[in-house]
Amino acid sequence: MKPELLVGVVDSGHAPGTANIVASCRFELGSLGVDASESIADALGHGSAVAAAIALRASEAGLCIAQVFDQRGVTSALQVAAAIDWLLECKVRLINLSLGLREDRLALRQACLAAVDAGVLVCASSPAQGAPVFPAAYPGVVRVTGDARCALDQWSWLGSPQADFGACVRSADARLSGASLGCAALTGHIAGYLQRQPTANNQQLLDWLHEQASYRGSERRGEP
Repeated sequence: MKPELLVGVVDSGHAPGTANIVASCRFELGSLGVDASESIADALGHGSAVAAAIALRASEAGLCIAQVFDQRGVTSALQVAAAIDWLLECKVRLINLSLGLREDRLALRQACLAAVDAGVLVCASSPAQGAPVFPAAYPGVVRVTGDARCALDQWSWLGSPQADFGACVRSADARLSGASLGCAALTGHIAGYLQRQPTANNQQLLDWLHEQASYRGSERRGEP
């Protein structure tokens, strides 16, 4: 029997009735740091779309949902770091971070380093243009953006200053789009591969992504 594959998602939560939720927890700033509590309904819909994008490509993967965004779509490096630490306790194999913070914070850097050192593959969204964001800019984190060339079952190997890979830029229902969805799509592709090849290590995963990419190099304006 194949070992259960667990994927961690740090976002705004999940919709009621979402399949394959193994664990969920909410992380809020408190008077003494970050407080963990029972998750609540996803008020933004962003995390629900991210979870759906992953499940679309890896239907058997279990999802561990760390809720860090409030109803305004605001979070902090401390919350994200606490969420990553919790996901490591959950023994996830992958972590999806469809978010980007402008400032480099020690707590977040250390949490990502701990995940990478533990052999967890961390995917984080990166904008197609502009200044780097965190955690995508940290060493060992796979930087992912949206690529308009990619269909739902495709991804691109970019190798650019902005991102390592790109994937389908829109959700399956086309309601949301952007680097966040591209990141979730690539995480889903990786999870799907791990369902078929559960013993693959991170280097083998990256080699597979390179070899099977539908596009190589950055998207250029005017391309079909």
